[in-house]
Amino acid sequence: MRKQESSTGASSPRAPASMPGAGPHELPQRLPAQLVQDLHAAFGEHHARAVHTKGVILQGTFTPTAEARALCVASLFARPVPIIARFSDFTGIPNIPDNSFEANPRGLALKFLMPDGSNLDIVGHSFNGFPTATAREFGELLRAIGASGPGAAKPTALDTFLAGHPAAKTFLTTQKPPPESYATAAYFGVNAFRFTDADGLSRPVRYRFVPEAGERYLDDAALKQRSANYLMEEILARVAAAPVRFTWFAQLAEPGDPLEDPSRAWPETRQLVRLGVLSLDEGGPNTQASDRELLFLPGTLLAGIEVADPMLTIRNATYPLSFHERQ
Repeated sequence: MRKQESSTGASSPRAPASMPGAGPHELPQRLPAQLVQDLHAAFGEHHARAVHTKGVILQGTFTPTAEARALCVASLFARPVPIIARFSDFTGIPNIPDNSFEANPRGLALKFLMPDGSNLDIVGHSFNGFPTATAREFGELLRAIGASGPGAAKPTALDTFLAGHPAAKTFLTTQKPPPESYATAAYFGVNAFRFTDADGLSRPVRYRFVPEAGERYLDDAALKQRSANYLMEEILARVAAAPVRFTWFAQLAEPGDPLEDPSRAWPETRQLVRLGVLSLDEGGPNTQASDRELLFLPGTLLAGIEVADPMLTIRNATYPLSFHERQ
């Protein structure tokens, strides 16, 4: 890991109350622990990450734009900073094949290493949206998945849940095919934040990351030629040959756009502001220990960036519980 990272490669878990902008969002006391158990119910307990278990670590640099500095006063946008990126497959199954449709959506987690030792973390995936509006509903979905395995009576608990939750059905049934590479998928930050500029103007935003290589996905014939670890192997070979780059955009909300419902994507007509370029130029340590010790906290923010979606408060309290379980 970079020198700015701790010796274990992990951020110290912080209480959600310390997050800028988190105050108005009350944290249900038992929900984070329940969500970890719900993830285990859906995918099994493997002494590993509860979700997006299978992944690969890269390192590089984020270079911000002048447009980012005009939109937000956060120190992240003042100068280039080192980053750690972790690409991953969906589910909490450690050995899920990369060429499985069940490994969608793919994940992208980012850790920006600030000069003062603080971090900004982002956790996104390759689908523009989330299956549910709230963290509590997400737990219900996970329990339904866990109760709907082979041999479950029809209609299954999942069938019943999806019948009443069209966004979850869309999430599970309209994923893009597996990508040619982690470097050829776009990724979305899901939840909304507020950016504040130098004049004190606050704007709600959502994140997206667009690949320099373009979006490219595999058809069934091509997918059959790929190995169970093709994405992990391909991205390490690719970054060894040349940097892997993504452009980070902020999508700006307009009045009426939902800030507290990540299951509803904002219209594609919304303005996109180019925040900068992620340039990944080398693989990380990629040992079981280094991956296990790497923690991302998407609700622990920098001055100038605030929580707009209360789900972030729940996520920030849930991830450290999973982190401690896998140590």
